[in-house]
Amino acid sequence: MTAPLRVLSLYEGFFAGGARVLHTDVVAGLQGLHAGGQRHRVLSIAARARREATVQRMADDPRFLRLVAAGVEVRHLGRTAGDAPLGPETFSPRQLRRAAAVIGQADVVVSLKEQPLGLLLALRERGMMPAVPVAVSLHRSDPAHAGPARDWLADAARTGLVTTAIACAESTRDAYREVLGDGVPTHVVANGIDTARFRPGTTQERAATRRSLGIPADAPVVLFAARFDAMKNPGLFLRAVAAHAERRPETHYLMCGAGMSEANPALRAAFSEAGVAASARVHLLGIRGDMPDLHRIADIVALTSAFGEASPLCLIEGAASGATPVTTSVGDAARVVAGFGVVTAHDPAEIAGAWDRVLAARPAFRRLALASRPRLSRERMIEEYRLAIEGLAVRVPLAA
Repeated sequence: MTAPLRVLSLYEGFFAGGARVLHTDVVAGLQGLHAGGQRHRVLSIAARARREATVQRMADDPRFLRLVAAGVEVRHLGRTAGDAPLGPETFSPRQLRRAAAVIGQADVVVSLKEQPLGLLLALRERGMMPAVPVAVSLHRSDPAHAGPARDWLADAARTGLVTTAIACAESTRDAYREVLGDGVPTHVVANGIDTARFRPGTTQERAATRRSLGIPADAPVVLFAARFDAMKNPGLFLRAVAAHAERRPETHYLMCGAGMSEANPALRAAFSEAGVAASARVHLLGIRGDMPDLHRIADIVALTSAFGEASPLCLIEGAASGATPVTTSVGDAARVVAGFGVVTAHDPAEIAGAWDRVLAARPAFRRLALASRPRLSRERMIEEYRLAIEGLAVRVPLAA
């Protein structure tokens, strides 16, 4: 008989974002499906985050609540995450002692993205890093935009601190090849989602969500699920809205995510710069806990990102719910939506035209999206993560 493999995931913090959604799915899924083979814990560097004109507390975060519900122990170091990752020099001796104690109880460490590596480098520099294999899960297609965390990853890879990488897309693997060098093997594990949660809605469910938002039953809906960040290019989305609303004034546009609210002055300025008419039916919804409901009423899930995306979750969440993804060509987006979505240039007129084409042939596009559901499921992703993690450590037999 063997002891359960003790796996510790390092989070920079708990705040809105697709990578945290995905990794939480993996941790909760492995804890629930393979409790005899792996035992998971989480250490979060931050207890709160100030990002995208919002303050997000770990205790309120849906990802944190999901982990706790799945029986995963979550600890934190009490820091506050911001737009820049926390560097090795920022950690106090007390925080390092706490981190070393938690890491020392693990057989494998998995860092969610490269940002938490600042903590591990600080431990190594002070001779406090336990001898535990470290994997880093990567979710970008442009490491240059990771700021100083890119250099931390390069250092950790060069010195053997990081021993394995798990990339969510082929574009991620290719983009990080130079950073990781030849000594760090990289597994590509494509993203998957909970298709029981992201599913087509019933007539009653869709009607209830539309009523709650003041959207007529027959009005077209375009959903933009993204945080307010240059990577997501909300200005391009709004310029497409301005062009599209002139032709299809009955369309409703939903903007949800961190910073997508009236309280964000930069978003208000972006509306003015894009020339969005006051009559345009744009709903600023901020951070939402009911994303499956919003996807179910959407005809289109839009992505206008300029850079950085690897395998965006919103595209497959929308498709599994019956919406048609219309996306710019970033990362693996074109590969992800092949056969059921539309890829455009970074041009507002072209994007608005694509929305028109989808709405004109909505039943056919919906059938294609729903037919893609079997390939979008997270079960395959969780199993591939399990195998990658177990390949990092030698299982130790229990004493008789």
